[in-house]
Amino acid sequence: MFTDPNLPRDIFGWKSPRLGMDMPIVRYGKWGHALLLFPTAQSDFLDNERFWLIKEIEHHIFAGKLNVFCINTVNDVSWMNRDIGVKEKARRQQLFTGYIEDEVVPHIRRCLQDDDARIGVAGASFGGFHATNTFFRRPDLFDTLLAMSAFFELWPSWLHGYSDDNVYFNNPPWYVPGIGGKQRELIDHHSQIHIMTGQGPWEKPDQSREFSQLLWDNGIWHNLDMWGHDMSHDWPTWHKMLNYYVGEKLGW
Repeated sequence: MFTDPNLPRDIFGWKSPRLGMDMPIVRYGKWGHALLLFPTAQSDFLDNERFWLIKEIEHHIFAGKLNVFCINTVNDVSWMNRDIGVKEKARRQQLFTGYIEDEVVPHIRRCLQDDDARIGVAGASFGGFHATNTFFRRPDLFDTLLAMSAFFELWPSWLHGYSDDNVYFNNPPWYVPGIGGKQRELIDHHSQIHIMTGQGPWEKPDQSREFSQLLWDNGIWHNLDMWGHDMSHDWPTWHKMLNYYVGEKLGW
């Protein structure tokens, strides 16, 4: 078993009208602050369970600190699909963000029985990119970002010189400087931003430093947490990071 058999665990799902795909979602726990946890790379909604991340934090779930929801991404049919062009990849990314904002959030709020709940987002590696993009696009829906060993910039690795509105509004370094009004007020006064990275094998800490500098340059307060050179780009690092932050830092 990947989790305690007594841990509340419910799998639900629907065919997304935006994506035209069956999109499952798993919920762990029954109460606590909601956390939307993204999978890595091309993996699925059970990725975080399969690699023991849910097990690592299940004592916090039992304690009622958080209520975890995990979903699929569309990486396998968008950014990691070699058979389509960048324009189509970006269009599918935009459909995915619409799915999160207009389908997943209402589902989580129904589960919480709170139509106004703001939700935490977290993820490691590619999941950290999705968490970051999700948070900054809609701080009215999301109140906490936990980006672990993330990359933050689609350019240049994924875009190959292409840009359009779908790219622009899903590439945080491009649109974050322009956030204003109520959304900026929520970021500045009613949110938490935590960027964590190891400095060991396969990690790319400079990506976190660069995004952190962009945030500081735009007056956005946040926490950049550089873990040690013994922390590699791998699940044991993310186990320790998420367990520590939920247990000690978030105040949930």
